[in-house]
Amino acid sequence: MRTSGSRLNSVRCATALTASGWKNNCVIEFDASGRIQSLREDSQSDVDLILKGTVIAGIPNLHSHAHQKVITGLTEHRIAGQDDFWGWREVMYRANARLDPEQLQTIARYLYIDMLLKGYTSVAEFHYLHHQPDGTPYSDLSEMSAQLLQAASEAGIAITLLPVLYCRGGFKDEPVQDSQHRFFNDPERYLALLESCHSLCANNPDRSLGFAAHSLRAVSPSAMSSTIKAAGPMLEGAPIHIHVAEQMREVNDCLEINGARPVAWLYDQCDVNDRWCLVHATHVDPQEQTLLAQSQAIVGLCPTTEANLGDGIFPAAELMNSNGFLGVGSDSQVCTSPAEELRLLEYSQRFSLQRRTVLVPDEAGSNGRALVTAAI
Repeated sequence: MRTSGSRLNSVRCATALTASGWKNNCVIEFDASGRIQSLREDSQSDVDLILKGTVIAGIPNLHSHAHQKVITGLTEHRIAGQDDFWGWREVMYRANARLDPEQLQTIARYLYIDMLLKGYTSVAEFHYLHHQPDGTPYSDLSEMSAQLLQAASEAGIAITLLPVLYCRGGFKDEPVQDSQHRFFNDPERYLALLESCHSLCANNPDRSLGFAAHSLRAVSPSAMSSTIKAAGPMLEGAPIHIHVAEQMREVNDCLEINGARPVAWLYDQCDVNDRWCLVHATHVDPQEQTLLAQSQAIVGLCPTTEANLGDGIFPAAELMNSNGFLGVGSDSQVCTSPAEELRLLEYSQRFSLQRRTVLVPDEAGSNGRALVTAAI
């Protein structure tokens, strides 16, 4: 066994879930950076630590807004009129207006530690709180991004930073609202931000960089495509994330202005493939479900946030039956447990379809294993 303070090189666990199924008496060995180097069934070798429980892979958190942690619990008071996503958004905007870089790092560090304790081992941070409260850029465009990266390093979680492009206020190219100036970048300034973030992530195996468009409301498909192209090698092979079809208002506006539903319009305008993560995609029709499955894009579901905001229920059973892909995220941080996200994902399908064990792909099998396998 290892001595106190020495590096952990190997562990043995009674049971581990691997790509080829459950294994007993597994020895897991790590390299100098702490990454898994090998896994084998071995009941004899000396190890540094014996784990008595069951071991599964860590879950990737596909969608996080660290800054929204500050309003957790503060939005559970009914507001005047119909309380929905749009009213909640105004509360979130008011809270955002008071956050400075140091506060953001403190919040994110606490949040990322909590994620690790609950079972997430990496996080995709969908980050759009770029500027000062009045919209003036910091002297370093990546100031707020750097705070998130530092928080992740101190917490010990792997991070994919997704600087968010947000360049308009609606489908008709409306200007952004005053409360959205902290998010706004035109494509030129966004590329400068991306370049700075690329430097911050370079040569660090626990940091990755991707691209995010806030939504089709906030970024036109043409601006999205041209920005990705202009980024060149910085985004080569990188993930691409976007909020889409979360609310029926967005669906109806897109139909009225563009003559198509959001997911269908996105696929018509952009080359959506397995690099893409479509966050929420709550309100899709059967044709859009087929597009999702055929493209091998990942649908990023955030069941506790979607329930909290009254978004609706994504047809996950149909996606999985079509061999589509999904994962989960903590989004607004009302819950930071991947187990709870997966539980609510399954239960929401039971509510909708009025049957049990909906997301088990075979006639017989473990519900929990099916959910974990889908999420990793």
